[in-house]
Amino acid sequence: MKPLKVTSNFEVYDSIEELPQDIQTLMRKAISTRDDAYAPYSQFKVGAALALDNNEIVIGSNQENASYPSGLCAERTAIYYAGAAYPEAKIQNIAISAKSMKHKVEAAVPPCGACRQALVEYEVKQEANIAVYFMGESGQVMKANSIKDLLPLIFDNSVL
Repeated sequence: MKPLKVTSNFEVYDSIEELPQDIQTLMRKAISTRDDAYAPYSQFKVGAALALDNNEIVIGSNQENASYPSGLCAERTAIYYAGAAYPEAKIQNIAISAKSMKHKVEAAVPPCGACRQALVEYEVKQEANIAVYFMGESGQVMKANSIKDLLPLIFDNSVL
């Protein structure tokens, strides 16, 4: 047996105002989209905005269903739409913001495991990193330079 150490690096910004201007704009899109989420069951709204290399911004919000597995997270809503509408475009950045209708969320909220897997599929497909910026409804914003920082031991098509 030999140990394997896996590390990830993140950048932490105290607020949206510390982000580069283009990322501030992207995060504000995620926030406004978050507020349009359909989350009557969890009362937890998430918005995502993707910046593509063709200068398009694609948005998504979580969409719930009384049959819980039938809903879809904001990140996957956005990334699947981007893949369908702009199949040749590369995703450069994704901004994510989450808000609970039950309590204030000030901690940065990263994508769930299923969304990490969906996002890494596109990162592998496009052979270029996707920077991920995520936050709660206010407070700190965290940045990962790649989905692989969030999901370091990826499952991809190389093992199929």
